[in-house]
Amino acid sequence: MGKATNTQTNEPVVDLSGQFLLAMPSVVSGSLANTVIYVCEHNEQGALGLVVNRPTDLTVGNLLQRIDLDLSLEIGPVQDTPVFFGGPVQTDRGFVLHAASGQYSSSIELGELALTTSRDILQEVAQGKGPSQMLVTLGYAGWGAGQLESEIAQNAWLNVTATHDILFDVAPEQRYDAALGALGINASMLSGMAGHA
Repeated sequence: MGKATNTQTNEPVVDLSGQFLLAMPSVVSGSLANTVIYVCEHNEQGALGLVVNRPTDLTVGNLLQRIDLDLSLEIGPVQDTPVFFGGPVQTDRGFVLHAASGQYSSSIELGELALTTSRDILQEVAQGKGPSQMLVTLGYAGWGAGQLESEIAQNAWLNVTATHDILFDVAPEQRYDAALGALGINASMLSGMAGHA
């Protein structure tokens, strides 16, 4: 079985699933400027990712109460963790990126991780029974067919293999620099790299 190819250009299809995208300064602007995005799915139809370094003022506990879930005493410190701005698409909808565990009604398996959008995972979190590692976002970042590939060709994004450590253990404000470090780059080098292939 050969590698997947784009039928229009006969070029190999690049799959960035499981990668971090790092927004290049002065190239990516607006709500995605200075973001680290975890790519959940990427195929010929497009890509879906979650911004993982933009916490909001909303906490998981506040979110659970807003959707009328009673917090158990067992919920623990997760109630004080921030909900993240996941991207500009469907900002009223919750997405939970978590260590693959449990059976939820609307989950996409992503290897060792899963992306769940159903209320049942939040019910478990409210009872203190949710996944041990998770990141809750409102909204997501999305690209149509070929759009992400085009943006990468224009030097809008750097990509590097995602790690659980950066996703779940590194402080949100340090995730951009940590992901850059995985590429052997520091932020001061980026201004000189912009626009160069």
